[in-house]
Amino acid sequence: MASVPLTVKGAELLRAELHQLKTIERPRVIEAIAEARSHGDLSENAEYDAAKERQGFVEGRIKEVEGKLSVAQIIDPKLLDADGRCVFGATVDLEDLESGDKVTYQIVGDDEASLKDGKISISSPIARALIGKHAGDVADVQAPGGLRSYEVLDVKYI
Repeated sequence: MASVPLTVKGAELLRAELHQLKTIERPRVIEAIAEARSHGDLSENAEYDAAKERQGFVEGRIKEVEGKLSVAQIIDPKLLDADGRCVFGATVDLEDLESGDKVTYQIVGDDEASLKDGKISISSPIARALIGKHAGDVADVQAPGGLRSYEVLDVKYI
């Protein structure tokens, strides 16, 4: 399995989710299954079916998170020395050359991406266009609405 790039914060969030799943969700599901079993006939017991389905989801997510953490390549943006280039973990200030809008994005792993938090996935079209660029460069991004051009204003490693 290929390594999964994660920022330090992303790895902490996955570890916290794993802890939550193992210490709170798993016991809660076990309790729900036991409660549903006590109601008798399992063949027509919707509570039991729902609890077993939830158990499958929780156990699947635990396996998924453990797998990602086991192959994670944790990158601390503060320790990067990329000579001002856009790389994984960098925070990039951009200006849309058409509209003049300014935005700031951090390039993160797929699991950490959240547009409302200003975090874009390394596999997104805009991040792929930005990789390797320096302040002053222009990145052309093939977006669903057509070609967009962004000027890189600043690259920070925070």
